[in-house]
Amino acid sequence: MSKGNVVIGVLAGVAVGALIGILFAPDKGSETRRKISKKSSDTIDDLKENFDKLLNNASDKLETIKEEAVDLYEKGKRQMS
Repeated sequence: MSKGNVVIGVLAGVAVGALIGILFAPDKGSETRRKISKKSSDTIDDLKENFDKLLNNASDKLETIKEEAVDLYEKGKRQMS
């Protein structure tokens, strides 16, 4: 399982746990809806941030692999000459 899937799973679990905790809290309905809305917004922001980090990390690794492949190709080409 990749780190990205684990992070997303953990965040989803935290969000569900927080939502259940809010739903069982003894607040007025309007206050509960406000808390759910805020928590949902915060969770979505966290997911977006982590997804962006995951994409940046994957992009960086892909660029490194590409550079290594070009270097390896050039080295092989020089050895063949």
